[in-house]
Amino acid sequence: MSSAWLTDVTAWLSANPGWLSLALFSTAFIESLAIAGILVPGVAFLFTISVMAAQIDMPLMEVLVWAGLGAITGDSLSFAIGRLFQGRLTSVWPLSRYPEQIRKAEGFFQLHGGKSVIIGRFVGPLRPVIPMIAGAFLMPWRRFLAFNIGSAIAWAPIYILPGFLVGGALASDVQPPAHVYLVTGISLATLAVIYLVMFRFQLGLGDSSRLYQWLQRKMAQYETTHRFWRLYTNERPAQEGEFPLASLMLALGSLALFFLWGQLATMTNVIAPFDQLAMQWFSELRQPLLDAPAIAATLLGDPPVLTTAAVLACLALAFRGHYAAATHVLLAAVMTIVLVWALKAAIGTVRPDQVVNPPSSGSFPSGHTAGITVFVTLLASFVAAETRNRKRWQTYILFSLPLISVALSRLYLGVHWFSDIVGGLLLGLAITGATRASFSRFDRVPIAPDVLTRSAALAWLVFCGGYIWLMWPDAVQHYAPVLRVSLLPLFEGFQQCLQMT
Repeated sequence: MSSAWLTDVTAWLSANPGWLSLALFSTAFIESLAIAGILVPGVAFLFTISVMAAQIDMPLMEVLVWAGLGAITGDSLSFAIGRLFQGRLTSVWPLSRYPEQIRKAEGFFQLHGGKSVIIGRFVGPLRPVIPMIAGAFLMPWRRFLAFNIGSAIAWAPIYILPGFLVGGALASDVQPPAHVYLVTGISLATLAVIYLVMFRFQLGLGDSSRLYQWLQRKMAQYETTHRFWRLYTNERPAQEGEFPLASLMLALGSLALFFLWGQLATMTNVIAPFDQLAMQWFSELRQPLLDAPAIAATLLGDPPVLTTAAVLACLALAFRGHYAAATHVLLAAVMTIVLVWALKAAIGTVRPDQVVNPPSSGSFPSGHTAGITVFVTLLASFVAAETRNRKRWQTYILFSLPLISVALSRLYLGVHWFSDIVGGLLLGLAITGATRASFSRFDRVPIAPDVLTRSAALAWLVFCGGYIWLMWPDAVQHYAPVLRVSLLPLFEGFQQCLQMT
């Protein structure tokens, strides 16, 4: 029955595409509305509408805005319903028909608190219930709206982009480059191996490892080295005496690899053939369907976006009294800007000529990759420090996703060589490792998120949305691919003319 209803509505929207905006808003609204989201197949309907929106060339940003506004409105109304019927949710129809869902949502909210509003946005059975429970438990309106808007900004792309990409693929004749599946599979496998090696490397340098204990004994034999060891050890009660060996080795190892890679990339031709092959492969992958996600990802790595994130983080930490953490975040940002600028100016590597208006600065190292690496890895290190050791890998994987997206967007758009991306990644890891190692001696108390921190994160998300919105027209023009016209037919025609004469 529900399948037939969905088919009828889809057919009507196909015949009346002018109603797609209202359909997006209404579907996201019902999907987030208390109890109604359980009954209506909102996810399937959102996917279908997104496919149709791409097929009629509806702008992606417009699709995301309408879906996000619908989700925010639905959650807000659910919150108001919870406030209205607090204490008697299971006795009011039609809520009384779903006591089990309400009981589970209440337990989830009591366990996770305000974070449940964000988590629940992405969990199907909880999505239409958690906002109502938050209202019933008298969660402050301002705090709820911050969670509601922030989670909706992340929710809209996750639920809209798959359908939009499928619709764009159906509307255009997408021809993937040669060996696309083989290259993608090898890349994913290599990335997984890198993650495993890094996690094993970190665990192997922990305070319980043999290497750590052997080095600790060696450093204790001399007064100077022992004083250095004690100076940089962590002073938290739960981690007292832990030397930041992993962070220090990350800084030194990444810096050594950066110097080696930089010499190979800029002073020899060893990596040049691979750079050319990678650039050719990504240029063949270039499709109008993928341009929008790539441009959006690359804009998130622009200096104004990352600088704003650093400033907001410093202000939030400083107002809470974490002056050492704020200082280290500021120093990491300044160090990244200065080093990238100095290296680009000194080396002056020529960029690829794949876009209409490429950046005027040098190519090596990639500033976008270095900046996003410092941002996400430093943020992940602060978050992971407040979690249990066994779950820290989840934090690092989650926070590395924006890094991968920005790095790939620079390759896809043709504004960097592959060697530039690797150089930016190594430089960013070196800065993060040095920053965390230096901060270890000031790490005395936990840095738990609070209202000020969440407000700063929300302000940054709003800034990102506004920045992408304002810069989008110029970015589309700047990153437009260069139209290359083959001159071979002209030469062949010229030769034939000569032969005839």
